[in-house]
Amino acid sequence: MKHGRIVTLLLAALVLTSVLLAGCSQQQATSSKEIKIGVVASMTGSASTTGKDIWQSAVIAADEINAKGGVSVGGTKLPIRVILGDDESTREGGIKAVTKLITDDQVDVLTGGFSSAVTSAHQGIVSQYKVPYIVTGASSPIITRRTDIDTSTTFHHCPTTDDYGEQTTLFVDDEIRSAVYSKFGFPADRPLRMAIIYQDSPYGKGVLSAVNKTIQSKNLNMEIVAEQTFKMGESDFRTALTAVKAAGPDVVYPVAFLNEQIPLVTQGRRDVGLNTIYLSVECNDDPDYYKGVGTYGEYSIMESRFSPYTMPKGEALTTQDFKNAYQAKWGGFPGMMGASTYEGVYIAARAIQDAGTLDKAAVTSAIQKVTISQMVEAMQNGQITFTPDYRESKFKLYMEQLYMDPTVNEPRPKIVWPASLKETDFVLPDWYEPGNR
Repeated sequence: MKHGRIVTLLLAALVLTSVLLAGCSQQQATSSKEIKIGVVASMTGSASTTGKDIWQSAVIAADEINAKGGVSVGGTKLPIRVILGDDESTREGGIKAVTKLITDDQVDVLTGGFSSAVTSAHQGIVSQYKVPYIVTGASSPIITRRTDIDTSTTFHHCPTTDDYGEQTTLFVDDEIRSAVYSKFGFPADRPLRMAIIYQDSPYGKGVLSAVNKTIQSKNLNMEIVAEQTFKMGESDFRTALTAVKAAGPDVVYPVAFLNEQIPLVTQGRRDVGLNTIYLSVECNDDPDYYKGVGTYGEYSIMESRFSPYTMPKGEALTTQDFKNAYQAKWGGFPGMMGASTYEGVYIAARAIQDAGTLDKAAVTSAIQKVTISQMVEAMQNGQITFTPDYRESKFKLYMEQLYMDPTVNEPRPKIVWPASLKETDFVLPDWYEPGNR
């Protein structure tokens, strides 16, 4: 009898301990005085221009949320503190920065991440600690699709190379082909000639793969006449451009970051005499690109989803409010990577509110289920959501052409494709030279 009473008391004690531990765990998840969001940004190194934009935009989002009282977490309003992690534009720098954010700063959520190569290098740490990570810049599909590590806490809030590689190729087939063939009297069965100069990284290789995949799957009459690679951070492209010119392309597709695209286009037009239409990836839609490329960027094409100088008409967006806030705090205009990181902070805040806790597993689950009306970037179906398979958000992508604005002595963009969003027609300049006939 005595033995049975002891067993009963022990069981009761175990139950009570379990309840107390559970309550304690819940209290720890909601008793923090602030929400800590780590922002992975390249503040130094070759991608520092974009990194600065990412960080400054995250600060604006946190300021706005805090000005409204913060985030309600389990009935308690908590402010957001954004904590900078400089990845130094290198794999090693990214590993060091993310390790510090997770282990020393003990952030609740991560956002940012620009280079696919740098981001994929520190994903192992994110996976180990199961931290929710809203990636807003690294566009290689491997970020959420790789199988060598668990990526279930990583979310892609930016188009992948598959997305924009396909859209850019379709634009070339729709618009550039018809303009070139009409002006020069080329027969319809002549293949359009494209050259690709790409960064030797998952980002560059991803775009190359997407272009080839689109040509094959859509049965486009197009051929890749030259492929040239370069290392991330290079600045002299004249040898590669000379080889491209010798191949006789109708259009050139550089897959480059802003600090690479500016000298590439400038050297192509000024030094090599490669007078063609240059395409560019969305990460270049930044005020510093327009300033840097100057007259050499006129009539070039920019694939985009957010521009400092234009926006798609007919979309319910708060783009101008964001631009005004950025200009008031930092001066100038934000770039695209800043826009998506600004939204990334809002996504994290909504997920934490929906979860009602800072428990990382609960926040991860809430991000997967999040539904937010589109903010500063136009989204498919007008909402920010993540796909159930690879946790990717989907954007409305468009193509811009750059035209010189004499009032600022810089080019400015206008949307030329698709028809539902365009402001004006694509123009083939008088100085344009087609490839081999």
